[in-house]
Formats: sequence, C-alpha cells, structure tokens
Amino acid sequence: MNNRKILKPTALRYCWALPCSVLGLMASLFFAPFGIHSRVKNGVLEIYPQREAVFRRLPFSAITFGHVVLGTNADSLDVLRAHEQVHVRQYEQWGIFFLVAYPLASLFELLRGRNAYWYNWFEVEARRLSDGASASSNNSLKADVPDGRRP
Repeated sequence: MNNRKILKPTALRYCWALPCSVLGLMASLFFAPFGIHSRVKNGVLEIYPQREAVFRRLPFSAITFGHVVLGTNADSLDVLRAHEQVHVRQYEQWGIFFLVAYPLASLFELLRGRNAYWYNWFEVEARRLSDGASASSNNSLKADVPDGRRP
C-alpha cells in the first residue's frame, strides 16, 4: 500500500493561485516605506500600512491578489473581509487567468455603457455571496468603508 499523502484540494488551490499571490506580495512593497502590518485570516494574508493617511486617495479600500489582500487600513479589511474572501475563491477557481478575466469583464460592461466596477460579474458575485456574511449589506457597504470608496 502506498503511504504517500495525496495533495489535498486546498493545497492545489493555493498552488493554482500562487502566481497571483506573489504579485500581491510584490505590490505590498509599496507599503514598505510606511511600515507594514500583516495578519492571516481564514488562510489569507492581509497586509495594510502602518500610516494609512498616505493611502486615503486610492480608488479602493482593499484589493485581492490570490491569497493576499492589500488594504488601506485594518478597519477596511475587517468590513470587507467577506467580500474579499469571495475574490480569493475566484482566484482559486481561475488562477492566473483571473488577471485577464476580471478586466475583460469590466471592459464588457463598459462597452454596454454600464459601470465597469459595479456590474463586473466578479464584483456582482462577491457582493451577492458576501451579503449576510458580513455586518454590511450591499447598499451600505460603500458607506461603511472610510471615505465611501469602493471595496
């Protein structure tokens, strides 16, 4: 009998999303001059700067790359965790192809004359699946995030 362990699906999901996670780690280097806080929640590395004021002008409060979520501050990560976890699952399904599929979904909506972010299929799914999993509803999500920025 073979005693070798078979890779669990979880390990395969991490490997499939790994190139995107590495991209997220590289992007986190932009936070380095301002100090970095990190924590692991539900198997996902969350990273945010110590001095958040510098990042208040970004058009988002959190962004996901594989199993890495970059946030502008800890509170935004707490509020948006369920939403960003859906994006993590999307990376696990799509792997590196997510980096092409997401902008194509936005472009499709732009060509239809609709808001590229709000109607992006991946964002619609993230709002739908995270509704009820977090304290925020779909309509109050923006209001609960500092400065009303997009998740």
